[in-house]
Amino acid sequence: MRRRSSLLATAFMAMAVLLPVLPAAAAAENGVSAVSGSGGIAWQPCEEEPAAECGTLTVPIDWSKPDGPTVDLAVARRKATDPAARIGSLVLGAGGPGGSGVEFAYSSPGFFTEEIQKRFDIVGFDPRGVGRSNPVICSASVYNEMPYAVMKSQADFDKWTAYNKRLHADCRARTGPLYDHVDSVNVARDMDALRAALGEEKLTFYGVSYGTLLGQMYAEMFPNRIRALALDSNMDHSLGVKAFLYTEALAVEDAFDQFVGWCDQEPGCALHGQDVRAVWKRLLDKAQKGELYWPGVTDRPMTELQVLWNGVLGTEGPAWQLLSEMLRALDGGEPPSWMPPLPGRQPVTGEVAQLPTVILCEDYNLRVRNYDEYAEIMRNSGRLAPDMRFNPMPIEDLPVCLNHPTTNPQHTLRYTGSAPILLGNSIHDPSTPWIWSANVGRQLGSKAVLLTYEGWGHRIYGKDECSTVPIDNYLISLTVPPHGFRCPVGGRVENTLKRQAELWPTDGLPWGGSLASSLRS
Repeated sequence: MRRRSSLLATAFMAMAVLLPVLPAAAAAENGVSAVSGSGGIAWQPCEEEPAAECGTLTVPIDWSKPDGPTVDLAVARRKATDPAARIGSLVLGAGGPGGSGVEFAYSSPGFFTEEIQKRFDIVGFDPRGVGRSNPVICSASVYNEMPYAVMKSQADFDKWTAYNKRLHADCRARTGPLYDHVDSVNVARDMDALRAALGEEKLTFYGVSYGTLLGQMYAEMFPNRIRALALDSNMDHSLGVKAFLYTEALAVEDAFDQFVGWCDQEPGCALHGQDVRAVWKRLLDKAQKGELYWPGVTDRPMTELQVLWNGVLGTEGPAWQLLSEMLRALDGGEPPSWMPPLPGRQPVTGEVAQLPTVILCEDYNLRVRNYDEYAEIMRNSGRLAPDMRFNPMPIEDLPVCLNHPTTNPQHTLRYTGSAPILLGNSIHDPSTPWIWSANVGRQLGSKAVLLTYEGWGHRIYGKDECSTVPIDNYLISLTVPPHGFRCPVGGRVENTLKRQAELWPTDGLPWGGSLASSLRS
């Protein structure tokens, strides 16, 4: 289980030295004053979840024009269960891009410990361009013409280039003026307006996956308005396109190796006793030939990308048992008792399609010059990830971002505040590699402390006591663990926590429907 991952660990350490850290953005605004959103928030019971309160916060579409057009952001909160012990508001940053903070707040009793629920009003918001907050939308007819994401020739590259001109123009027209203002810097400004509307002098924040980028941008822009920032499974906003994709390939291959090792050792694995890598390759080969079908989906064959998506979703929880049963079913065996929806981007019905990928395009310059450069990246990813080949998440998004303006380009983080910041990551995270959090910590400096969980999956809060209680202690009492703190699997602390169930995070993704999505990358 550990042999191949030790090689990948060596590769990660090499990447730690070689990762390009891009120059700091010229527009970094340490301590800048944000114009507050319009008024406060009129709370009322949520229609979808009456136990929570909902409202809207009105903010400028363009923060450089505070008196210009505005957008209403959807906000939800669950009030502290022990008013006498209440500390303040805990603002949530959901994953994605495209994860709903409102849904995150709704589901927070199943996520946060009772102690956090006692001490904080838990507040979630749908970021601009997402969900209930003027989502980025496109005509379904144009969206459904999207070429296959994996390009095989210069002709494919040219096809994507031409298609994107129509797609971006259509989405901009459908979405309205907000389309060009959905990057994470704008959302960080919204967060400061939310902080003020909640009556908080300083921000207390928990962000997971893509939500960590919101916290990082806030730390740069408002370093003196931070009470606590807990950033779980970090994005690294300093990486150029190659380092971004190569570290993603390393991470997803390492996570797949861990699954294979578990299956070799665990008699309960549905593929125990078989060559799991051979089964996996057989499925990928069948998908490339158009001969593989998802159980219950008979109108179109699976793509290679959709097979690879299973390798990510099955290791994010991780949900190894379910993944093994799904692979058995795809290989002609008995299906599991519950079959998740078919993963990956696919055609939509109705008039419009949501495209939160635009947020990624505005935060990350993922352009490649031509097909030759793209092919080089894919070859190198394949060498780093011989089983997974590449991480399907960024590979599916990259062509959508070709020639799209990047309004918040990658840069080295610069934090000048005095408040400590707590980072967390698991060693075997398929979606936000551990090295990303380590690199973020290096950029933030001595005020950042990295909590390393020596286990598996995407997100560390709720995995084990020693990966959860330190985050609780930090949010509640502002105490941080020592630098270099590592949490072993099964690590115990004084509190006894309810372990979270194994998750298959198809959550609010375009093809899924459970609440877990807001916790994903």
